[in-house]
Amino acid sequence: MTRTMKAMQITACAELRENGRPLNAVELPVPVPGPRQILIQVSVCAICHTELDELEGRTPPPILPVVPGHQVVGSVAAIGDEVGKFARGDRVGVAWIFSACGECRFCLKGLENLCPDFQATGRDANGGYAEYMLVDERFAHAIPEALSDEAAAPLLCAGAIGYRSMNLAAISNGQPLGLTGFGASAHLVLKMVRGRFPDTPVYVFARSPREQAYALELGAVWAGNTETRPPCQLAAIIDTTPVWKTVLCALECLQANGRLVINAIRKEDGDKTCLVDLDYPRHLWLEKEVKSVANVTRRDVAEFLQLAAELGLQPEVSCYGLEDANQALCDVKFQHVRGAKVLRVAPRD
Repeated sequence: MTRTMKAMQITACAELRENGRPLNAVELPVPVPGPRQILIQVSVCAICHTELDELEGRTPPPILPVVPGHQVVGSVAAIGDEVGKFARGDRVGVAWIFSACGECRFCLKGLENLCPDFQATGRDANGGYAEYMLVDERFAHAIPEALSDEAAAPLLCAGAIGYRSMNLAAISNGQPLGLTGFGASAHLVLKMVRGRFPDTPVYVFARSPREQAYALELGAVWAGNTETRPPCQLAAIIDTTPVWKTVLCALECLQANGRLVINAIRKEDGDKTCLVDLDYPRHLWLEKEVKSVANVTRRDVAEFLQLAAELGLQPEVSCYGLEDANQALCDVKFQHVRGAKVLRVAPRD
């Protein structure tokens, strides 16, 4: 008799409305691992804003239906032939990078995030909104003992992409850093900066007084809205918002030779008319730079997990059951609950 598992699927792309139910609860066969694959019994899966982009068709899955979720923590339940990195019972995590070719010029330079054959977990292949999932063992990560399942899950994307953004920002200890937007990724960046660069003051641009207060609580030296100027010019700013207006505001707040790092998978069309206000002397002169972030590499994930364990970095999380995934997604879009949101998945034996 074929074993089955509970899962939540995207079956069609449409705008998510308040109290909507975009995911369908289904029973699927438990997958069987092939060569180099491991079967993961999912413990938790953190929710990412990218799932909204998938659901609403901005970055649609190429084939539907699909099980979303790309911040997955669980244990190895079964292994396929040629598996040598993990054994049954090992605790592992899976991030946004599900696979890359390993042979193109980008992969050979360690830039597998730019691989033309890059596949994303939960978009191009079934992810972690399910009791079990498959992945090639080369794209799974050992979870440090110091991290709980709930703490580790948001680190696999929000944390890892924040880590990559910090590296691209290229700041030194003591240089002032700005964060525009204060969601799951930005709050982890602030925690990371406190450990890695203790003398770096962090300035947060956030849309609501609640988010600004949270940033100050976590150690920011200043918080204001996007249009407010901080008390000094900044060496780098990381922008995690989906809007264009923040780009101009950030560029205006950069020092000479400052760098704006855009950590966003997209920018919405609605406000891009503001780009007509781009003023070269005010926004770009004095060798200011703009750098975008695309995906993550396995190295980003592995290094950040280790760093998080060493720093004792603990994200703030709100937990939901797998069956409450629709409510969790609505909360991401409409409620702006601070910290990260995590689905607790309870596999059946």
